[in-house]
Amino acid sequence: MNTVTVGVDDSETSLRAVEWAAGEAVRRRRPLQIVHGFLWPQLGVPLGPAPGAPPEGGLRHAAERILAIALDRAHTVAPGLDVSVGMPEGAPVPALLRRSRQAELLVVGSRGLGRISGLLLESVGAELATESACPVVVVRGSATPHGPVVVGVDDHGDNEALIAFTFAHAARDANALTLAHVSTKGSTGPRRPTLPARSLALWKERFPGVTVVQENLTGRPGKTLVHATAQASLLVVGSHHRHEIGALVDGSVSQTALHRATCPVAILNLRR
Repeated sequence: MNTVTVGVDDSETSLRAVEWAAGEAVRRRRPLQIVHGFLWPQLGVPLGPAPGAPPEGGLRHAAERILAIALDRAHTVAPGLDVSVGMPEGAPVPALLRRSRQAELLVVGSRGLGRISGLLLESVGAELATESACPVVVVRGSATPHGPVVVGVDDHGDNEALIAFTFAHAARDANALTLAHVSTKGSTGPRRPTLPARSLALWKERFPGVTVVQENLTGRPGKTLVHATAQASLLVVGSHHRHEIGALVDGSVSQTALHRATCPVAILNLRR
């Protein structure tokens, strides 16, 4: 059965991701799976307590405590939710990518995403966003924000997956939806609608409870979208890049959103 899967470490941002994921699992009526990648066995280091140390010491017990704290946080947010935990051996990114094949949604916190070294080498969220088999949400800001769900649409012609995800999320959360199309500065010609009228009518018919606003914005797409989501509960964007480094070099919208947004960011890999 498809799960909402959340990756955890020992950070507070990770626990905020657990809170968001637990709430989303309830809304989707899916079980929650909490995963902590346990790297140390592959490095051949001792996993138990050091000689003379308390029996609850050591790397394995520390990892088990991370999962126990995350499990408690999930049950606090969503009592009665079906929650499981897992501690697969290996680095966090490969472990989570494997779990993404059976997940409906993959959730992580934003720890380390603002550092250059983390951006290139250690950013779990950035790599997952371009490699995951399912949509990824990186929880930034509050774990329980209120406000519209904003989706950035472009001229590539592959907006349907983004719009389907966004309408379904807005319907579950009873939130308004903003369709935002960003044109670069200096664009000429008439402003196009963010979504053709016929297509929009079909989506409204399918999700009649969702209030929709269309916005045409001008500026650098990533920066402009981030600015437009200051009061948003979720920003939804697509990734057209197969690898994280390529996305960073090209300055993609998804990577800009991932590192600068003040609300959770959902990224759909449009090249899957």
